Amino acid sequence: MTFATAARADGPGVAFSASRPGGALPEGWQNKPVVSGKTLTRYTLVADQGTTVLEADAAGAASGLIHAGDVDLAATPVVQWRWKVAGPIPDADNRDAKREDAPARLVFFFDGESSNLSIGERAGMAISGAVGDKLPYATLMYIWTNSAPVGTVIANPHTNRVQMIVVGGAADAGKWQKLRRNVSADFQKVFREKPGKLLGYGLMTDTDNTGANARAWYGDIRFTAR
Repeated sequence: MTFATAARADGPGVAFSASRPGGALPEGWQNKPVVSGKTLTRYTLVADQGTTVLEADAAGAASGLIHAGDVDLAATPVVQWRWKVAGPIPDADNRDAKREDAPARLVFFFDGESSNLSIGERAGMAISGAVGDKLPYATLMYIWTNSAPVGTVIANPHTNRVQMIVVGGAADAGKWQKLRRNVSADFQKVFREKPGKLLGYGLMTDTDNTGANARAWYGDIRFTAR
């Protein structure tokens, strides 16, 4: 069975569990730096209790494992995934530009009408250029952090076009979390408008601001109807 077949057996998403430990990363997924020249986070497939998962190791690094936006959120707006974080990044604070790191993130990049934004907002969008030549109109992240309680919404300190929702923290360290979110509903809640086309989505473990080391593991990601 090929990876592509296994990944879409139950709908859109990615099935790391269908791959072999030590094998190639899933087709269509690329390791992209947050900013050109940044050290890349290392993403590898490993075994965890008999299941293949994605391991992320960052040492002063900032890159995401990104896939093109091939998900129709109008039909399948709910994302289900699981992750495990080894531990918090001691000095990280997602409200502080100099310490804005997270051991685990699930990231969504959206298109939209950029002419509706102010000049300052358009300039700030440049920090989200991990999707390719086209900068996203808005970026929604689900993050694991010890700098704010679960449920907190944090605007990126560089631009409010990047919004982060805290879904895990220090109390969850070393344990697998099973998570489920309605991406479309969350987008409307934090940006107060309907989401545009999904340009891309992916995972990111980053420590470029603190220079720390972080390790996390990601399981399969599935998109389903409401």
